[in-house]
Amino acid sequence: MASLANAMQFSIQRYQFPSGNKLFGARTSSSGLIPCKIQSVSSSLGFSPESFSPVGIPGKALKFSGWDHLLRRRGAVDFQVTKAAAADAGDHEIESVEGISKANPGFFEKYPALLTGFFFFTWYFLNVIFNILNKKVYNYFPYPYFVSVVHLLVGVVYCLISWTVGLPKRAPVNKELLGLLTPVAACHALGHVMSNVSFAAVAVSFTHTIKALEPFFNAAASQFILGQQIPLPLWLSLAPVVLGVSMASLTELSFNWLGFTSAMISNISFTYRSIYSKKAMTGMDSTNVYAYISIIALLFCLPPAILIEGPKLMQYGFQDAIAKVGLYKFLSDLFWIGMFYHLYNQVATNTLERVAPLTHAVGNVLKRVFVIGFSIIVFGNRISTQTGIGTAVAIAGVAIYSLIKANMEEEKRKAAKALSS
Repeated sequence: MASLANAMQFSIQRYQFPSGNKLFGARTSSSGLIPCKIQSVSSSLGFSPESFSPVGIPGKALKFSGWDHLLRRRGAVDFQVTKAAAADAGDHEIESVEGISKANPGFFEKYPALLTGFFFFTWYFLNVIFNILNKKVYNYFPYPYFVSVVHLLVGVVYCLISWTVGLPKRAPVNKELLGLLTPVAACHALGHVMSNVSFAAVAVSFTHTIKALEPFFNAAASQFILGQQIPLPLWLSLAPVVLGVSMASLTELSFNWLGFTSAMISNISFTYRSIYSKKAMTGMDSTNVYAYISIIALLFCLPPAILIEGPKLMQYGFQDAIAKVGLYKFLSDLFWIGMFYHLYNQVATNTLERVAPLTHAVGNVLKRVFVIGFSIIVFGNRISTQTGIGTAVAIAGVAIYSLIKANMEEEKRKAAKALSS
């Protein structure tokens, strides 16, 4: 019977049979796959695959004509019989098999556009909630260096727990990979801290307007550092971005140089992060890459937080925050801003992996519009007419730039694909 189990190999179709039916399989013949019913085998005579008797299979989806086609089209699963139980009477029933057929496609598999839309909604929702909670914390706890550490710390703990349970499985890292990821993490840490310094100093809407200049810095770095030729239309599309940010900055009621300069440093830092990220393409999945970058960035953020804000925090910072909102709310606010920070970044990565570059570009611009709009509504920030017009012009410029850049990348991808084929 062991030789019998090793010799038999079947292909089974993905169909549910009523209770009481025997196992249906298929044997190979010169004319293709013939459906058959496995009932019993004789221990005294041995087993021959040709002893299978063709049978009809009830149900409107299964027909003899086109059986081979159905198996190929619906994804038949090959498996081997692994266990045969012997009975004293001489007939032997096959008890179990190894292999499980795929389940029928789920709702989101049938309608992938809905799943992609859900990812976009989740990304925007988490990002808006993060920005609102983050600014509310700064209203009673204005320590951006320490808050930046909290953001990364909560994310790192989340990643460590995820690795522990194997969702996802931790990718191995060596000295060479750490050398590639460290500059990326350093730029990520600086950009993140400077963003939070700006959030603490000025209105959220103003910080995001300044950060709309990031494509300009990316283009400049690509042209003058990486030596990549930037087409004239791409440069021209950045003109409204610079003009809009200038208009918004000149009349922004919450303007101060600390918030403006910090946001500009954040733009430069994230630009260099993009440059180093291209050099750090390791083949590791994005979830693991972001986890390692978060861990290294946390190590970079700790020293300045301790040196710059540590004495103030120990002297009166924590006490003042607890006196204003209570210990429980203070700790829960810190936890949730860290959680939302990590989740929105993770969902953003997962979202952008599902869509084309053009959709990515449009989605990124719309996200900034959502954040600016909701922050103005929630915090009741007063903005002048010129600031509103400048913000709209800057966002429109970013949209045009993103569309042109995405189309260029798509043309390059098609050209590379044509050459390889």
